[in-house]
Amino acid sequence: MQAIQRNFDERQQSGLSGSNPPEWRGRFPHNEIISLLNVNRPFNLAESTSQDLTVGELLDLAGLEHIRNLKLGYGTSAGSVALREAIAEGCNVPAGHIITTQGTALGLFLLAFEVCRSGGDEAVLATPCFPPSRDCLVGAGVSVREIKLSFENGYRLDLDQIDAGLSPKTKLVSIASPQNPGGIQTSRADIEKLLVLMERRSPDAILFIDETYREATYGDSAVVESFAGLDSRIVTGASVSKALGAPGLRTGWLTVADADLRERLAVAKLNTVISGSVLDETLATALLRNRESVLASRRRLLAGALQELALWCDSEHRRIEWVRPDAGALCCLRLRSDAFDETAVARFWDLLPGHDLQLASGTWFGESSRVFRLGFGYLPPERFGPALSALSMAMDAATA
Repeated sequence: MQAIQRNFDERQQSGLSGSNPPEWRGRFPHNEIISLLNVNRPFNLAESTSQDLTVGELLDLAGLEHIRNLKLGYGTSAGSVALREAIAEGCNVPAGHIITTQGTALGLFLLAFEVCRSGGDEAVLATPCFPPSRDCLVGAGVSVREIKLSFENGYRLDLDQIDAGLSPKTKLVSIASPQNPGGIQTSRADIEKLLVLMERRSPDAILFIDETYREATYGDSAVVESFAGLDSRIVTGASVSKALGAPGLRTGWLTVADADLRERLAVAKLNTVISGSVLDETLATALLRNRESVLASRRRLLAGALQELALWCDSEHRRIEWVRPDAGALCCLRLRSDAFDETAVARFWDLLPGHDLQLASGTWFGESSRVFRLGFGYLPPERFGPALSALSMAMDAATA
């Protein structure tokens, strides 16, 4: 009972309401995913990051010995040279193709704001997706055509659906690989086929690929090469937030081969945030230069957690079904319709706070309330098993 009251108080203090407030007047749509910034329950299975780095762990990395001498002036318009070189090494593109942003979402917003103009320009977006990936397009005034990928098809990219959504008005096609919330990767062959479709149907369009989770692989699994250097029409985005566990640094980037577009984005950045934080960029540079040592332990933790989750899903196969992810610290599960009627689904969500549980509702991403995103990289290993047990108990109570 105390846990229920505590989380009720947390929600009241944070000013949160339902997913669609009745008098919402914001230019950007309201989405309840904002609750993740305000509430953090003991069994938080809603977060999609790996475990948070500490400042101490970061300062112990090589390359930060002289940080006390860093001058806190303005950064450069494209981002520090050292940071862009570290990013370029991971993406296998020239450092001159990189422009840094305060997270990937801001990069997509600036890209959409710049390439899609009023008068009928459209964006084609694969969903379910990370809510800001959709809502920043809406906030930028873009007309969005959503291509809904299905749980039954494992959230694989449907090229026929995308082809049907393309037109000469399309100026931006936006996908993620690996996806959020599903953790599903798109193959190089499918990206090449998509580029052919765009050339035929939408010759002026840019293809944006969010690669935020690309390096969040499992154990010794190989990291898929970035799509950044594949074609000049491709703009990729990523950050240090997810795989590296440093969302508090607010450091992301775009890879942009076209020099004219890159300059326009630098001007757009100037007129919104001026430049990145030199402190954040210095810390992010050290993090990226030491990425392999930081990622190695996280990949082992992800592999162990994914194995534990797979065993739990097998034990609960009569009540849930899931799409096993290709990469990332997240995946999608669904409450089976033959085990949960609509009343039981609603009761399930109502009961979670009482079990100290947090899940990310599928409705946040453009899915049904039967679906939820489960993050398996955020909790320490000793709490992950108990969190899954609490989830089983919540399902028991929902169907009692």
